[in-house]
Amino acid sequence: MRIQIAQRAEADDLLGRSPLALLVGMLLDQQIPLEWAFTGPHTISERLGHDLTAEELASYDPQAFAELLSRKPAVHRYPKSMAERIQRLAAYLVEHYDGRPERIWEGVADGKELLRRLQELPGYGKQKAQIFLALLGKQLGVRPPGWREAAGPYGEEGSYRSVADVVDPESLVKVRETKQAAKKAAK
Repeated sequence: MRIQIAQRAEADDLLGRSPLALLVGMLLDQQIPLEWAFTGPHTISERLGHDLTAEELASYDPQAFAELLSRKPAVHRYPKSMAERIQRLAAYLVEHYDGRPERIWEGVADGKELLRRLQELPGYGKQKAQIFLALLGKQLGVRPPGWREAAGPYGEEGSYRSVADVVDPESLVKVRETKQAAKKAAK
C-alpha cells in the first residue's frame, strides 16, 4: 500500500521509503494540520539535500537545525521546539536502535511490546504511540499478535480516528469529520 498522508506525492514517497521520516512526521503531528506535519520530513530533506538519517539529525548543530526548520515556509508552528524534539528522537534512535527506526518493530513478540517501545521514544506519549502502532499495522503490515488491542481505538478496523486511517483524500475528510464530531461532543 502506498502512503498518502501528506497528500503530496514527493512527501508521501519519502514517508513510504523512510521509517525515520514517518516517525518524524508523527512527532510533528500536533497543533498543525496533519498534512503539514507529514510534509515536514520532506521539507527538512529538501533543505538538507538528501533523505534524513538519525545520525545526521542527532549530531546537527542545534541552533543551525532550529534555523533550518524556521525558514519559510516553517516546518511547524513551533519550529525551534520541534527541532529540539526531532534531535532528541534522533539521538534516542542512534543510541538504542543504531539509527535504524525499523528495529523498533522488528522482532517484537506482541503489540504490547511494540507499544512499550514506541512510548519510550522521546515525544511519544501513549496516544501518539497507539496511533503510530495503528499506522504500522493498518498501512505497513507490521502486525505482531495483539497489535489492534495495543493500539486501542485507533486499531479498530474501518475507523476514521487518526492519521492511521488516512489512505486517500476521502479518508482524510472522514478523519477530519470524526475529530470535529469528537470535539463538539466534548463541549
